[in-house]
Amino acid sequence: MSHLKTAMITALLSATALTASPLMAKDLRIALQSDADVLDPDQSRTFVGRIVYASLCDKLVDITPDLEIIPQLATSWTTSDDGTSITMDLREGVVFHDGTPFNAEAVAANIERSQTMDESRRKSELKSITSTEVTGEYQIKLNLAGADATLLAQLADRAGMMVSPTAAAAAGADFGLNPVCSGPFSFTERVAQDKIVLTKFGDYWNADAINFDSVTFLPIPDTTVRLANLQSGDIDMLERLAATDLGQAEADANIVVDSAVSLGYQGITFNIANGEKGDNPWGNDKRLRQALSYAIDREAINQVVFEGAFAAGNQSFPPTSPWYNADFPVPARDVEKAKALLAEAGYADGIDLEVQVPNTTVPLQLMQVVQSMASDVGINMTITSKEFATLLADQSAGDYTASQIGWSGRVDPDGNNHQFVTTDGGINDSKFSDPKVDELMNAARTAPTVAERKALYDEAMVIMLDELPRLFLYHQKWIWAYNDSMKGFTPYPDGMIRLEGVTWEE
Repeated sequence: MSHLKTAMITALLSATALTASPLMAKDLRIALQSDADVLDPDQSRTFVGRIVYASLCDKLVDITPDLEIIPQLATSWTTSDDGTSITMDLREGVVFHDGTPFNAEAVAANIERSQTMDESRRKSELKSITSTEVTGEYQIKLNLAGADATLLAQLADRAGMMVSPTAAAAAGADFGLNPVCSGPFSFTERVAQDKIVLTKFGDYWNADAINFDSVTFLPIPDTTVRLANLQSGDIDMLERLAATDLGQAEADANIVVDSAVSLGYQGITFNIANGEKGDNPWGNDKRLRQALSYAIDREAINQVVFEGAFAAGNQSFPPTSPWYNADFPVPARDVEKAKALLAEAGYADGIDLEVQVPNTTVPLQLMQVVQSMASDVGINMTITSKEFATLLADQSAGDYTASQIGWSGRVDPDGNNHQFVTTDGGINDSKFSDPKVDELMNAARTAPTVAERKALYDEAMVIMLDELPRLFLYHQKWIWAYNDSMKGFTPYPDGMIRLEGVTWEE
């Protein structure tokens, strides 16, 4: 009998030890608010795509939760005294998912691809790089047209994501169908609007920090359904918990809620001159865009749609940002001013406006409130709901009048502005063009001090708030909810889900 008791105790202790340790066979399931667009860092532009990349594609540099630039594939870097070159030492022993070695030649090929591929959206982000010099197998020199205060921040995002030169050369513009990077997980399968499956890469340089055999991303647009799936155990984690679901999630003992203040914004982008549809009253007359802005009560939106969890906004930076132009605070609603602007523009009897909106819960709720506010001043707003990737494609092609869309934000203020409002900006879907804005934005990239850069952005913001190619509405918090068996997750202001050091413990 004593032997039986000993065996039972040993078995119980072994079981306890097993359940308390990370489960390496776990397939982590993460619900996204929408489906990602093309999985090519040079071509893509969706926020959820960047979440997938955090597991798929390593970058030259990364950030800390406090927004400091830190090494990733580049282990160190030095900038020349005149600011016209950056020399990077690269991590040794790294390979891409197809076995191609990562080295200085690979970095040079990536930069050339980003700058020259017809479909690349990274051209304006890397515009300051005039050439590259491979100065060693694991060292590269980036030669710049002039000092660029924004470049390292750009390399901490899609412009710095390294793809296999072998795979990229073979696939060309179709690379996104089977992306090959060097991150902790490799691409396995994608079913549009259903799932993206990645599998742990055994030869990853930091493989010991990865504790899941695979990660599956599932687009679930409805926030209520996402939370229900988390509570039922069908998913393990969701991104962008709705503010209205916060109380329900926090009351569930099996769910952990984390949040971080976003670096970005949400608003409405107008088609100013993007193709034939840019030739419309809303694109041609800034007074109509100004009228809509005055018709909107941004503080009311925050309370009604987000239960006060977010922040009202009118610029590309939140009011708490050091880059915010305090001379132009969030305006109060002014119905009479809005009506006067419409009358001045020749639309005293009202005007129609079609706005395309992502087919997810929160954007639809937001625009229904804006629609009601707009109707009070004579703006008859029609809401057209579209799947997010379709909305982006139509916006890029100029097949829209106005689009409810936002930006997840970047560490450097350049990332929230330059590519959207400069004449040749990579994602300037408005095709807004103003020589003075171009001058100010380009100068802000090379200004030597923060104070000088701030003055340039302040001056540019005056023009942008007058022209309103983008009408800003609010700044959100990223809110994640996940099963309490998931340990070690760290929230970041960029909204990404980094899985290094994250474990699963039953």
